[in-house]
Amino acid sequence: MPVASPATSPQQPAPPQQPAPPQTPAHAPTAPSDGGASAAHGSWPPPPPPGTPAYGGGAGAGAGWGAYQQPAPKSGGGRGGLVAAVLAAALVAGGLGGGLGYTLAKNDDSSSTTVAVADGGPASVKRDPGSVAAVVAKDLPSTVTIEAEGSNGEGGTGTGFVFDTQGHIVTNNHVVADAVDGGKLTATFPSGKKYDAQVVGHAQGYDVAVIKLKDAPSDLKPLPLGDSDKVAVGDETIAIGAPFGLSNTVTTGIISAKHRPVASSDGTGSKASYMSALQTDASINPGNSGGPLLDARGAVIGINSAIQSTGNGGFGTGQPGSIGLGFAIPINQAKYVAQELIRTGKPVYAKIGASVSLDEGTGGARIVDRGTSGSAAVEPGGPAAEAGLKPGDVITKLDDTVIDSGPTLIGEIWTHKPGDKVRITYKRGGQEHTVDLTLGKRVGDD
Repeated sequence: MPVASPATSPQQPAPPQQPAPPQTPAHAPTAPSDGGASAAHGSWPPPPPPGTPAYGGGAGAGAGWGAYQQPAPKSGGGRGGLVAAVLAAALVAGGLGGGLGYTLAKNDDSSSTTVAVADGGPASVKRDPGSVAAVVAKDLPSTVTIEAEGSNGEGGTGTGFVFDTQGHIVTNNHVVADAVDGGKLTATFPSGKKYDAQVVGHAQGYDVAVIKLKDAPSDLKPLPLGDSDKVAVGDETIAIGAPFGLSNTVTTGIISAKHRPVASSDGTGSKASYMSALQTDASINPGNSGGPLLDARGAVIGINSAIQSTGNGGFGTGQPGSIGLGFAIPINQAKYVAQELIRTGKPVYAKIGASVSLDEGTGGARIVDRGTSGSAAVEPGGPAAEAGLKPGDVITKLDDTVIDSGPTLIGEIWTHKPGDKVRITYKRGGQEHTVDLTLGKRVGDD
C-alpha cells in the first residue's frame, strides 16, 4: 500500500528538508525480527516501510502495500511559503498583463473597441440547489483553517470543520501534534474571524483529533455527517481545505476506491497511522489535512488525511503535491473516535490480541511466533486466544473483507468498535477454518 504524506503545511520559513517518502513496489515491507508489536502490550509499531507490527491485529498498509502514504500535509510552506507563492503568482499575472497591454496598444493605433457588459452581477446568477456552488455556499462557513505552533516555534497549517454547537472542531492528529504540549492553536473561519483553541483529545493511530474554540460563538453550524458505509465508487466528492496555505479552497472529484488500506507518516520518524480509507481523485495537497470530504449533498463522508505522491514539490515548498490519489478517514469511524475524545480525552482501539507479520507472500496476516521483546504473540486470555488462534495461523478474511497482509488487517479492525463480533477466516496446516470472536479494547496510544 502506498504510504501517504500528511496534508499539512509547515509554517516555518525554512523547514528542514525531509526525505521523499520511499515508494515501495506492490509488496509488503519486511517485518521486524521480533515479528511485530503485541496487541497485548498495546505498543506502537515503528512507522512503515519497515515492518509495522500488528496494532490490535494488523497494520494499515495498502492492498499489496503499493507505496508508503504521506499524511495529507499541512498547508504548504507556512507563512514564508505562502508569501512566496502569492508573489510568484502576482509576478506571472503582472507579466502577462503588461505584455497583453503592449500588444493591444500596438495593434490599436486608430480603431476603437466596444465592450458589452452582461446585465447583473454574480448575485443575479441562479444556481441549482444541488450544484457544487450551492453546497459550498452552505458548508464552507463551517470550516476553519488551523494554525498550530509548538513551543519550539515549529508548526504548520491544516483544516478542520465544526462538529457541534459547543465549539468542537474535528481535524487530523498530525495537524495539531505540534501544539499538544504547550503549543498554540488558532482556528480561522472563512469570514476572517479567528479564535484561539485547545486540544481536547488526539488519536495517533486513527489520525483524528478534536480541538475546542475558546469563547466559541453561539451561532456555530455543525456540518451534517453522512454515512460512509453507503458511499459507492463513482460518487461525486467535494474537498475543502487550505492547500499550500491557500485557505477556503474547494476541489471536486469522485470516490475512486473504498477500503483502501493506508499507513501514513509525516516522514519525521513519528508513529504511523492506519486507515481503511476512502480514495478520491479530488485534488488534495499539503494544507488539506483535517478538512471535510463531502458528498454531492454536502454531508461529510470523510476527513482528508493523506496523499500518494511522487515526491515532487509544489509552489516552491519542496512538499509533495496531488497526483489524484487522496485518502480520507471514513466519517463513521472518525465520528466514533471524535465522540470518545470529547467524552474522555483518550482514543479507544479495537483489538484481536495477536501480533501479525508484515512479510509479503504469506497470503494474509500471519500470526508471528513471538511478539515485541519476546512477549506472547497471542495475548493470553485475549480475543484471539479465546477463539483458538495460534502462532502460525494465517488470517485471510475479516467478515467478508479479504485480508492480504498484516497492515490490511489493522485498518479493517479499526473500522470496528470494541465489543463488535467479527468472523475470522484463517488457514492452519493448509486447512481453512472460520471462527467468531468479540473484539477487545485498548485505551490510549501508549
